[in-house]
Amino acid sequence: MEVTVYILRCADGSYYTGLTKQDIEARVWEHNAAIYDGYTRHRLPVELVFTETYDRILDAIVRERQIKGWSRVKKQALIAMNYEGLPELSKNRSKRSG
Repeated sequence: MEVTVYILRCADGSYYTGLTKQDIEARVWEHNAAIYDGYTRHRLPVELVFTETYDRILDAIVRERQIKGWSRVKKQALIAMNYEGLPELSKNRSKRSG
């Protein structure tokens, strides 16, 4: 079973991170159709900006929670596939909160 972790850019410029077992295009359609009452419902339309696919749902859940805890800047680095910059963004955030 494949599970997709995804990030949406909402109309207000915010990001939503989620996961799904269904086809990602169908899930994005559900968000844009406001099928469910949640974060994106009042921030439409949404645009898919990032995906990662996992074979195990537990791995996807861990990754989704990790990304949800990240700053906006770190999410933007991930979306831009700037993997080299992610560790430095983590250091900067821990300095600010300490």
